Amino acid sequence: MLKKYIGDKAFYKYVLAIAIPIMLQNGITNFVNMLDNIMVGRVGTEAMTGVSVTNQLIFVFNLCLFGAVSGVGIFGAQYYGKGDNEGLRNSLRFKLILCLFITVICIGIFLVFGDNLITSFLEGEAEIQTVDPVISFNNAKTYLLIMMLGFIPFALTQSYASTLRETGETLLPMKAGVVAVLVNLCFNYLLIFGVKPLGIPALGAAGAAIATVLSRYVEMVIVILWTHTHKEKNPYIVGLFKNFKMPLSLAFDMLKKALPLTLNETLWASGVAMLNQCYSTKGVDVVAANNINQTFWNLFAVIFLSMGNVIGIIIGNMLGAGRMKEVMDYDRKLIVFSLFMSVVMCIIYASLSPVIPLLYNTSDNVRQIASGLIIIGALMMPFDSLAHSSYFTLRSGGKSMITFVFDCGFMWFVSVPIAFILSRYTDISAVYLYASVQSVYLLKGFIGLYLVKRGNWMQNIVGGSAD
Repeated sequence: MLKKYIGDKAFYKYVLAIAIPIMLQNGITNFVNMLDNIMVGRVGTEAMTGVSVTNQLIFVFNLCLFGAVSGVGIFGAQYYGKGDNEGLRNSLRFKLILCLFITVICIGIFLVFGDNLITSFLEGEAEIQTVDPVISFNNAKTYLLIMMLGFIPFALTQSYASTLRETGETLLPMKAGVVAVLVNLCFNYLLIFGVKPLGIPALGAAGAAIATVLSRYVEMVIVILWTHTHKEKNPYIVGLFKNFKMPLSLAFDMLKKALPLTLNETLWASGVAMLNQCYSTKGVDVVAANNINQTFWNLFAVIFLSMGNVIGIIIGNMLGAGRMKEVMDYDRKLIVFSLFMSVVMCIIYASLSPVIPLLYNTSDNVRQIASGLIIIGALMMPFDSLAHSSYFTLRSGGKSMITFVFDCGFMWFVSVPIAFILSRYTDISAVYLYASVQSVYLLKGFIGLYLVKRGNWMQNIVGGSAD
């Protein structure tokens, strides 16, 4: 019975060879983000709150790009499984076009509507409020304007790095990410706090933004330069820009897969931002507390979140190679592995709930709220893992509409209405509001497992024989 859910040594060796570089890259990135967050938090709660609000908006942009590269990446993973370099070349071309188009649109939106979007997170009131919303707004606006300078290099990096991962090259994006986060960390320390002997002023939140933008350019140079100078490992890169054409029918096929996923990720991220806006109605202190919780949740959840990418790569490659008989068995074991790791992280994260808020230079009220949010976030991790694994499984077979309804539909027709009604029409506390919204992931996790078990997501979308 256990063999149905637990793989052998060779299975985990294969999985970890793909997973560890992705987990390390994401883990290091989130660890440095945590250090950045603590550094800004040491400057003051207003600076931390301003950065947090802006990152809610940038999160939507990041997820929009992620949806674009992931949608096209379904083709990339299966083309690699098929051994089709021309198909890979076309998938990368389409990613670059789509990501740059999205970037230009997002920059325009933030320039025109940025102030209004920031203000929507800082209008909440509460009996106890220790954070100044005006100072928080000024920090948020400055941070956003600087961060937009790094949007284009980030878009280019995501296009290249996703293709590298789809072809099994997970080490190089990891190494580039490590270098980038180290650059970010070093310049964060120098620019946030300043170094008087060197004539470097203390820039606070603005310094954090400058450091992040610098790291984006460093990462872009490493990833693109390596890809183009290792043609023997990346034969699809040959002639990438010499003839930037692709069959129109293929472009439409990719667009049909990419648009639902891009729209899904964008609406899902917008849904997350909406949830946080609902939490913010309970006061600006809640914005600060939620920032602490989300920063550390991202760090502790990095293992099972990375497993989603692993599932997409492994199952996508198997589907492209036509190994249909093995797909369900592999997927079942991958989901169980991800669930097990999420339970471990849940226990560790919950046990640290009293300690984490003490790392910030903030009020006792913010710390108390943060501790409650951390406990709730930890308890929901296993159910988040089930939903996340199911989503990537469904997506690997190109079932764009199913994943759209499962992920984005659930967010906007279940989670957001619950948060909106409870935040506007009840006196429920911030912690209980958060718990009520997060509890619906129990339902989403089980729905995901049901959809995976049905098996109609298993399809080869790039042609080739099936076993």
